[in-house]
Amino acid sequence: MSQSTKIRVLIVDDHSLVTEGLANIINYDPEMTVVAQAEDGQQAIDRYREHQPDITLMDLRMPRMAGVEAITAICAEFKSARIIVLTTYDGDEDIYRGLRAGAHGYLLKDAKPNELLNAIRIVHSGQQYVSSTVASKLVERMNNPVLSERELEVLRLMAQGLSNQDIGTALNIGESTVKSHVTRILSKLGVSDRTQAVIVAVKRGLVNL
Repeated sequence: MSQSTKIRVLIVDDHSLVTEGLANIINYDPEMTVVAQAEDGQQAIDRYREHQPDITLMDLRMPRMAGVEAITAICAEFKSARIIVLTTYDGDEDIYRGLRAGAHGYLLKDAKPNELLNAIRIVHSGQQYVSSTVASKLVERMNNPVLSERELEVLRLMAQGLSNQDIGTALNIGESTVKSHVTRILSKLGVSDRTQAVIVAVKRGLVNL
């Protein structure tokens, strides 16, 4: 197969061992070739503009600019961009945000090489690819009550260990209002105290510690 007809792939990950390993897997396939690599979201945008690859493999959490922000920017500028999130994070909120930003696929880094190559082919053909594990997490996300932006703000400050009074000061709202938000957060997350709320929030990808 000639170089011009191969599926051209951009790899975005801040760990060089990961990018090199992925590059070896992809370049071994006679129908694919890695055209560029990037180590953060801003570099991803720059490399995409330069190479306009057929497929981009995008990590979620990176320095300077995270994956979701990079996906959003690339998809806004290039309507035909085909991006697969490839990450270790399987929290339902991570999955939801990645796909909502414009990704056409979501794959975990513990996937087998054949699944990765199959996902690339499927997304390149114009379809979406979400593994069964990821799909079940996404269904769980859709069935869970959605936290409002204000509740997410309160939850993130709770995760930092702030008291209701400190949260009220930070958000310029009354302590009684904070208590009301906390009560609704506990109810929506199905937990009975703040510690459990933070644990569930981290597991689901609602907050990052």
